[in-house]
Amino acid sequence: MAKTRYTFNTKTLAYEEHRRSFGQRVFRFFLFVTSTLAFSVVLIFLVYTFLGSPKERVMQREIAQYELQYQITNDRLDRMQKLMDELADKDDNIYRVVFEADPIPKSIRQAGYGGIDRYAKLEGYSNSELLIQTAKKLDNIASQVYVQSKSFDEVFELARNKEKMLASIPAIQPVSNLDLKRLSSYYGYRPDPIYKIKKFHAGVDFSAPQGTPIYSTGAGIVLKTKRSKRGYGNTVEIDHGYGYKTFYAHIKDFKVKRGDKVKRGQIIATVGNTGKSTAPHLHYEVRKNNRTVNPIYYFFNDLTPDEYETLLDLSKLPNQSLD
Repeated sequence: MAKTRYTFNTKTLAYEEHRRSFGQRVFRFFLFVTSTLAFSVVLIFLVYTFLGSPKERVMQREIAQYELQYQITNDRLDRMQKLMDELADKDDNIYRVVFEADPIPKSIRQAGYGGIDRYAKLEGYSNSELLIQTAKKLDNIASQVYVQSKSFDEVFELARNKEKMLASIPAIQPVSNLDLKRLSSYYGYRPDPIYKIKKFHAGVDFSAPQGTPIYSTGAGIVLKTKRSKRGYGNTVEIDHGYGYKTFYAHIKDFKVKRGDKVKRGQIIATVGNTGKSTAPHLHYEVRKNNRTVNPIYYFFNDLTPDEYETLLDLSKLPNQSLD
């Protein structure tokens, strides 16, 4: 109940009950309503600004949950990436080495998906960076899984053909040489017998009498036979597959022709002294992916470990080549 207010009347010198006019009552009511509305607006503004509406709070909780799930997903993707890296390392350094296959270049393994607008639809949000980062990781792993799957298909096919591959890889000496005395010059820079300067010698020389049998060091197909009085003289080249080729030079007689299929240990020619040769011998090269490699690394079927060590020591001597 509202209290009754009194005012002192100076004329009557008595207290009289204070009565407001209609206008005053209307003004006070309007002031009350206005202040109440203003207070409510300020209160609602503060609540929505600092506390958020119930609906906003629900949405914020959902967003926080999504962010947590994205972080968990990113952690799982990181573990998957680590696993993919381990698989790639084993694939390149174990499986593909065993089956004589070249490792897959990093540029291919780590190639992502193209397109500058691929992640454009994820931009413009408060969490765009997190969304794009997760999408990129997922795409990169998907790409690597595809490359790894193709690699395993290739390795599986190589494993199926392992017996054929082992029969094809050069693995014996082309001239019977059980005591190692016929190897007269090795792979690397050697003094040239004619020009007397150091030149790169791309194979090994086997000293042997003319007519000594020359054997194919692995199964393959004869790419070409060539007669010449210059350079390497008469030559035979064999394609063994799997990136391997062998080259035989300074030959006297051919025992095969172009297109013939040969087996390891089959006689393909005889030792001669043709071309730029200073004595009867066989110049022998092994080529892997069209690049020469040291042939002594491919004599493993003929040598014991001790003989192989002796051969490596002899190959370091600065002897002169015969061609």
